[in-house]
Amino acid sequence: QVQLVESGGGLVQAGDSLRLSCAASGIFSTYAMGWFRQVPGKEREFVSAISWSGSATYYQDSVRGRFTISRDNAKNTVYLQMNSLKPEDTAVYYCAVDGRISRLQVGVPNYWGMGTQVTVSS
Repeated sequence: QVQLVESGGGLVQAGDSLRLSCAASGIFSTYAMGWFRQVPGKEREFVSAISWSGSATYYQDSVRGRFTISRDNAKNTVYLQMNSLKPEDTAVYYCAVDGRISRLQVGVPNYWGMGTQVTVSS
């Protein structure tokens, strides 16, 4: 069974940093991994993705330069380091994995985590 367990969310002030973690089990280390976010009433949106080797990374324009995605394949864990957080970053953040990074990029991964809340106050 595939399980994704997210952690690291919380309440912070604008300009602060958070690091999200997603520990995966039941997947190949060659799976691509990524992050999405969603606010009430809006569609879930792509945030970032990383290839299985870590050699290729992708970011939504609004987070590029502030967020950094990385992975530790020995731990089957993907991270999202979020710096210079803004109130508009407030959302539930979801971890996702798939054997094809293209499916992550278009928002149809095979597996989703349950999400972790990130709230950024002004």
